[in-house]
Amino acid sequence: MIDGHGDDAFRYGGRVRINFSTNIHQRVDHSGLLAHLAAVGDIFSSYPEPEPRSLEHLLAVEAGVGDDCVMATNGATEMIYLLAQSRSGGHSAVVAPTFREYQDACGIFRHEMKFLSSIRDIPRDADMLWLCNPNNPTGRVTGRTELLEAVDSRPGTLFVIDQAYADYSVREVLSPRDVVSRDNIVSLHSLTKRFAIPGLRVGYAMGSSAALDCVRRLRMPWSVNSVASEASRYLLAHCCDYAIDHAGLNAESVRIAESLNGMGISSEPTDCNFFLAELPTGKASSLKEWLVEHHGILIRDASNFEGLCERHFRIAAQGRRENDELINAIREWISL
Repeated sequence: MIDGHGDDAFRYGGRVRINFSTNIHQRVDHSGLLAHLAAVGDIFSSYPEPEPRSLEHLLAVEAGVGDDCVMATNGATEMIYLLAQSRSGGHSAVVAPTFREYQDACGIFRHEMKFLSSIRDIPRDADMLWLCNPNNPTGRVTGRTELLEAVDSRPGTLFVIDQAYADYSVREVLSPRDVVSRDNIVSLHSLTKRFAIPGLRVGYAMGSSAALDCVRRLRMPWSVNSVASEASRYLLAHCCDYAIDHAGLNAESVRIAESLNGMGISSEPTDCNFFLAELPTGKASSLKEWLVEHHGILIRDASNFEGLCERHFRIAAQGRRENDELINAIREWISL
């Protein structure tokens, strides 16, 4: 889905002042990281590790699991495509609406797909179950107990649990021990989201050695470049500087949603920093363009998610002042 992602601020030639389209919190100071990369010396003249073993070791130590239970990738998206490739021609079930890359990856590798409303509806023939948790675009979390009951009742189904937004969640998600102690779970994680580094493209998967073996052999060499690896090492050593106020962001997300509800715009309950909303009439794309043109504010038109329509849009909470600007701008649009 090359053109279907959010955060398309690049399309507006610098007119976007406040970006509610990206789910990544933007009040992040990267001055320490930039100084480190400038001081580390020449990291461009040699190839990176063919497999990013040193980074995987650091991630494994942090999670308290074995090195063979972690696989670093060029963003979590690379792992999505590798997992789909590993079961080419299989049967996938996708809990929707959700991140489009699962559907696109399965389509490329000729999976038969079924879309579900919850994990309670998994078809008998499903080789893989794809679940974003917290879910993009709704912000909802499937509870740990419910999820593990489904996993343990279906040992022949590989559960791909995308926990890229786990650091923004106010509800419990799967722990590393939950994942590596079972051979039918692979969890996806994103340093992009955790440390607000989308331009560096660093993610990783966690699973038992047996669960990851089928995809390690498909990974191309040097997929994680030297700059991304060095930046990740710095960030993991300074993770306390990047603490996310998940409770505060969730509270702001709920506050924005309640304000929109008062204007007649419906919204879904959320367990993290973003939520899904639906206009009573009209198109979310029209609201999006008007907000950019008149206020320099960008939201996510969510009409291209499976199961949603032209009235749906997604908002990720920012600071209280920025959130008030958004509320007032939408109120102005509603009154036109």
